Amino acid sequence: MESGVRSGGILRQPMSVWATAFAAVVAFMGIGLVDPILPSIAQGLHASPSQVSLLFTSYFTVTAVAMLITGWVSSRIGGKRTLLAGLALVVVFAALAGTSGSVAELVGFRAGWGLGNALFVATALAVIVGAASGGAESAIILYESALGLGLSTGPLLGAALGDWNWRAPFFGTATLMAVGFVLIATLLRSTPKPEVKTKISAPIRALAHGGLATTSFTALFYNFAFFTLLAFTPFILDLSPYGLGTVFFGWGVCVALSSVFAAPPLQRRIGSVYVLHLALGLLAVFQIGIALSGHVGIIVFTVLSGIPIGLNNTVFTESAMEVSDAPRPVASAGYNFVRWMGGALAPFIATELGEEISPGLPYWVGAACCVIGMGVLVTRRHHLRALVRVDADHLVREAGTAPST
Repeated sequence: MESGVRSGGILRQPMSVWATAFAAVVAFMGIGLVDPILPSIAQGLHASPSQVSLLFTSYFTVTAVAMLITGWVSSRIGGKRTLLAGLALVVVFAALAGTSGSVAELVGFRAGWGLGNALFVATALAVIVGAASGGAESAIILYESALGLGLSTGPLLGAALGDWNWRAPFFGTATLMAVGFVLIATLLRSTPKPEVKTKISAPIRALAHGGLATTSFTALFYNFAFFTLLAFTPFILDLSPYGLGTVFFGWGVCVALSSVFAAPPLQRRIGSVYVLHLALGLLAVFQIGIALSGHVGIIVFTVLSGIPIGLNNTVFTESAMEVSDAPRPVASAGYNFVRWMGGALAPFIATELGEEISPGLPYWVGAACCVIGMGVLVTRRHHLRALVRVDADHLVREAGTAPST
C-alpha cells in the first residue's frame, strides 16, 4: 500500500507542482548550459579560459551569498512571490548575457543570474514539498529528478543552440524561464507567509551546530572538485559544441540516475556517512584518471564521474537537512552558502593552474580536495551521529513500524 501511494504521489501531482518542477529543470539547466560553449565564448569574446571561467565564479559567488537572504525574503513576501522574483531576474539577466559585448559584461550578467537562481532554487523545494501529493519523500525524489534532468539536458541545449551562435543558449534559457514564470504565476496558488519571520542572521547561526558545519565544509571541498571538472574539462577536450554537449549529457544522465536510483538504496544498506566516503573516494579516483589519461580516457572518466557526483548531491543535501535541529530552510541556506563557495573558487583556480602549470594539475587538486573532505568526515564523525539515527529511522519506516524518537 505504501509503495503504491509513493509511486502515485510521484506521478499524480497537481499542475502547480509540475509547473514548479519544469522551472526547476530549466534553472538547473543554467549550470551546465555554458559548458559546451565555453571555448566558443572564449573565441567570440577574445578571452582566455581563466577569464571565461569567471562566468562560474560570479554566478556561484552571488548564489552563495544570496542564499543567506532567501529565507529572510520568502518569510516576508511568501514562497510564490519569491519564486517569481527569482524567475524574473533570471529571465532579465540571461537575456542580457546574450547581448554581451565583452567577457566583463557577460560575467556581470551571470552574477545577476546567480541572484535570481538563488531565490528560485532555495524556495522551489519547499514549495514542491508543500504542494505535492504523496508526502515529502515523493516531493524530494521529484526535485532530485528535476535537478538531474536539468544537469543532463543543459549541455545538449547549450550545444544545439551554441553551434549556431554562442549567444543563442542565453536567449533560449530566458525564453524557457519566461514560460516557467507564466506557468507558476497562473497555476501555483499563493503560499501563506510563515508565522515566524526568519532572521537574516539565522543561517550563519545555524552553522554553529557541529553536524551542519561538518556537512557544509565537507561539501565545500566536494564542490571544488565537482566544478573543477565542470569548468575546466571543456578546454582540454578540444571538441565541437555538439561533442562537448554529448559528453556532458552522458555525465548528466549518470548524475540523474545515481542521485535518484542509487543513493537511496545505498543509504539504507551502508548508511549516509559511508556513502559519502564511497562517493568522494570514487570522484578522487576518476579525477586522477582524467589527469593521467589521453583524449578517450578523459571522456570516459568525465562521464563516469557523474555517478559519485549524483550520490554526493543527494546524500549531502539530505544530510544537511537532517543533521541539525535548525528549521530546514535555515539549514539549507547555511549549507548552500558554504558549499557554493567551492563552486565559486574552483573554476578560476583550476583554469589558472591548467593554463600556467599543467592541464592535469587541476584534477590532482580536485582529488586532494576529495581526500580532505573524507578526512573532515573522519575527524569530526562524532558530530554526525544524528545521521546514523536518521538512517535507522528510514529502515524502521520501510519495515512498516513507527520511527524511533
